[in-house]
Amino acid sequence: MCSVLLVDDSAQVLALYRIILEQSGHQVRTATCRGEALAALAESTPEVVILDLHLPDLKDGLSLIRAVHEDATDGKTRAKVIVISGWTGDLENTPEAHQVDRVLSKPVRVQVLLRSISELMLMLFMCLVVARSLAAETFRFKVKRRAEVVAELDMSSPASNWAQPRREAALADLTIDRNATQSIMLYAGEDHYTYPAFLGALDAGSHELQVERDTRYSAPAAGLAIHSARFREVASEDPYWSALAHAPVLYARANTIGRFTDIPLLSYCERLNENGRPILQYTMIFSNEDGGTSTRALMARWGRTTDIEYIYRAWLDAAGNVENSTIQAEGHKEVTFRGRRDGTHPVLIPSTDNNMVAGDGTSPIRYQIPPMIVDLSAHSREQVIDEHPIAYRVMAQELEREQKLRPFGAVDGEKVSDPRNYLYVEAKVRNRDSAIATLVHLAASDRWLSSHLGRNDYAISRNGRVRTTIELPPGTEPRQINELGFECLVPVDEDQKRRPLAGTCTVEQVSKVFLLDRDYRPQPSLWNSTAPVEIPSGQIRTFPAR
Repeated sequence: MCSVLLVDDSAQVLALYRIILEQSGHQVRTATCRGEALAALAESTPEVVILDLHLPDLKDGLSLIRAVHEDATDGKTRAKVIVISGWTGDLENTPEAHQVDRVLSKPVRVQVLLRSISELMLMLFMCLVVARSLAAETFRFKVKRRAEVVAELDMSSPASNWAQPRREAALADLTIDRNATQSIMLYAGEDHYTYPAFLGALDAGSHELQVERDTRYSAPAAGLAIHSARFREVASEDPYWSALAHAPVLYARANTIGRFTDIPLLSYCERLNENGRPILQYTMIFSNEDGGTSTRALMARWGRTTDIEYIYRAWLDAAGNVENSTIQAEGHKEVTFRGRRDGTHPVLIPSTDNNMVAGDGTSPIRYQIPPMIVDLSAHSREQVIDEHPIAYRVMAQELEREQKLRPFGAVDGEKVSDPRNYLYVEAKVRNRDSAIATLVHLAASDRWLSSHLGRNDYAISRNGRVRTTIELPPGTEPRQINELGFECLVPVDEDQKRRPLAGTCTVEQVSKVFLLDRDYRPQPSLWNSTAPVEIPSGQIRTFPAR
């Protein structure tokens, strides 16, 4: 059982709750106002604080939540906070909302209150066990000669869940030779997962890597477990060296820290060519897009709610050195990179909510994610997510935690359905004064379902390899997908400068059509086509899916 501080301005409510909790074995203290509660906290820290949000004023309740949070800044274990309110909407969109462990609506059933206390105590116990079992882990390794070094750390985060507030993930801090520090967010939760990090150029000889849980920016209930570590030397003659040596260091965007949102998940590098000059183009996949395109539009026009942004481009000379380089800055403008470098690595930070970057500025969290080498000549950028489906899972869990999901078929603002309810379509298209959308007809149905949801501005007006989705009823099987269609529309001209009367869409190729399984893994493609099809605006072309 545990120690509880009850705070309510009603003496009758306090007396009733006190009797219930003490009969259940808990040790209970009470307070009728913010002042009494602060005095009780100063005397000793309870394990659970249960408070009415309005004492009777909302600002008193919010102030007390902050006080409980600040009470743990000197190293003490923070009390779990249960808020009881007749209108829980008052807590939403406040900084204090992230400092609350459970919100219960009035009237509260006794069983619900007792179960909430038990669950929070179990969470606290698991966190303490993990914290005590792992203060830090140190790995010693040798480098044969000066080289870029990549660490591959097999880790897990016990009791964590990216979908649940205050349990999202542990943040691991990596310190190399007791000097440079970077971080890894353990977004895969309790699963054993290999997290790579580049350590930079290291001299020949012995080195030491220390890994420990960051107590400032880890979720309170998320533990850290390190299972193994491997180190890979990448010397200058290695084909991977140039891509790794020029990979960007990326600081976390300031307004994401402590919120477990929009984190960098994957990094990839494309080897391109411009008039015979080799180019390295680096792209980062973020778990969410906090600004810019709405969630519904992302699923319709891009086939995902992750944010995929090219952040750095480097032109190489004959010796493999960087001649000049650019970044994608605010407003999607490509500008010359003039920032600092850590060795050969450019140092960047997202400067906008849709992850455009700047070459100046830092934050408390620094990521060094080794890039994968990819060839996207035959696929859209989303192919990288297909090959690393953990990104689909984290995407879905972040949508759940941020309350951006809604039931199938409903219309609720910008919310979307569970990503596993969608059919994913990848195609190569060419639009001429047009925009294209995808349609699906299910067996035994008299309706067609569309990617653009009846909105012309949700159709795809760009050219090249694209990805879109169509929402299907939960549990739809591949065999139920009867026909696919493509609709050519006249695009919406957002600036109203030019309104085409007609256009033509060309579907040059359909490379894959698939569903996600329950573990967010892409299933085998249902259909593809390499025969170009031209569709005038206002018309639809359909194809058997089998």
